[in-house]
Amino acid sequence: MKTNTSNKLVKFLNQDYDTLKAQCLSKKALFSDPTFPAAPESLGFNLLGPNSDMAKEVVWKRPKDIIQNPKFIVGGATKADINQGALGDCWLMAAIASLTLDPDILARVIHPEQNFEENYAGIFHFQLWQYGQWVDVVIDDLLPTRNGKLLFVHSLDKNEFWSALLEKAYAKVNGSYEALKGGSATEGFEDFTGGIAELYELNKAPSNLFNIMKKALSRGSLLSTSISVKDVTKEQLVKTHAYSITAAEELVRLRNPWGHKEWNGAWSDNSKEWDYVLPQEKAKLNYSADDGEFWMAYSDFVERYSKVEICNLTPDLSSSDHVGQWALQQFEGNWKNGSTAGGSSKNTATFSSNPQFVMNLDHESHGGMHTCSVLVGLMQKDMRKERKLGHNFNNICFAVYPHKGGKLSHEVLSTAKAAFTSEHYARREVSQRFALPPGQYIIIPSTYEPNHEGSFLTQVPLVGVSAPTMYITAAKYLTTQ
Repeated sequence: MKTNTSNKLVKFLNQDYDTLKAQCLSKKALFSDPTFPAAPESLGFNLLGPNSDMAKEVVWKRPKDIIQNPKFIVGGATKADINQGALGDCWLMAAIASLTLDPDILARVIHPEQNFEENYAGIFHFQLWQYGQWVDVVIDDLLPTRNGKLLFVHSLDKNEFWSALLEKAYAKVNGSYEALKGGSATEGFEDFTGGIAELYELNKAPSNLFNIMKKALSRGSLLSTSISVKDVTKEQLVKTHAYSITAAEELVRLRNPWGHKEWNGAWSDNSKEWDYVLPQEKAKLNYSADDGEFWMAYSDFVERYSKVEICNLTPDLSSSDHVGQWALQQFEGNWKNGSTAGGSSKNTATFSSNPQFVMNLDHESHGGMHTCSVLVGLMQKDMRKERKLGHNFNNICFAVYPHKGGKLSHEVLSTAKAAFTSEHYARREVSQRFALPPGQYIIIPSTYEPNHEGSFLTQVPLVGVSAPTMYITAAKYLTTQ
């Protein structure tokens, strides 16, 4: 068990940026990264494998070989700098686009002082959060191109390369570019902020969701949305595609990471509704032409989209004065076949073998309220790296039970009623908010089916805000029967 209270930076793969750069400058050589080489294995293993059509004619080039006078950032890092390429990582593009809304968070990730002029050595670095710790990721600036153009993410300004280099750093920590295909925007949100996410299904959303979204945006939280595969739209909205939510001001503003293909219904760029809005109000809403960003009425948004994901920022990252003081309590564990891989509660014969964590919820009585708001996130680790071996995300979930002492046995769990059972998803994280009375509880993270192996990180915010207050006074990993 550990609490996320330190911002200590870990050197990814033990590569020290300053040392490597100094070595290159002394040798008057450009850096080539041996841990993520400009080679087929860095592209991928199947759709981008060495013999795939997508990998044909790919040439790795440095920005100086692509265009004259390349720049790291041109005119500030903005949403227009993130345009999806030939890789199915719209979720990552949505996350990066939202990242540009907060200059302080963005600066921590990308080190904006980097450039192609002063002491240039073909080496760059980025700061990412990975499973409970911040890591500094070093890359060279050799980028995959075809016919002289960037193959993947690119800026509208052809001289600008920060987004392409950030995508490469993210591909490196996940094993390859292809490992980034498909995902949830909150995965990127968390890896850029160290925050904790929560999910709202719009078909059962709380009545105050719009206010939740508006307040979350005012706190600097990052938001995304998408339409499930079962939903169909004829209004230029793309199914199974991640959109950033960039504002909620009477209307909801979204952005397609493609940089084009926008909603064409009410309040779209050329709709008649804008004819009745004063110019100064248009300016306030940052109304613009075809750039991938568009406005919708909240009622249209809820009707057409399937879910909203919110990444709550830790206090050290948020510039808001209204976040409150909290940190993340983190529990690490493993599911091992034959010992701790017991499947979900539907498999009670093995369920009790899963790791168990105990937490205490205390609450200051206020206004007659007698429950605590709890947010739990269960995240499986390093599964994208396993894709080249034919593995994918486990289907994961967690259950919460009242606790009266000791580890819960099979006999107890076979008759006990869970205080809360999460949804189960085959994705990196299951994260849900729920209410419980004060007391002591056990969290049991599991794969949905037994005998599935993997390592995980469970996160619970420690809250210390104005009453009514919920906070965890004690938490530990139960290892004894």
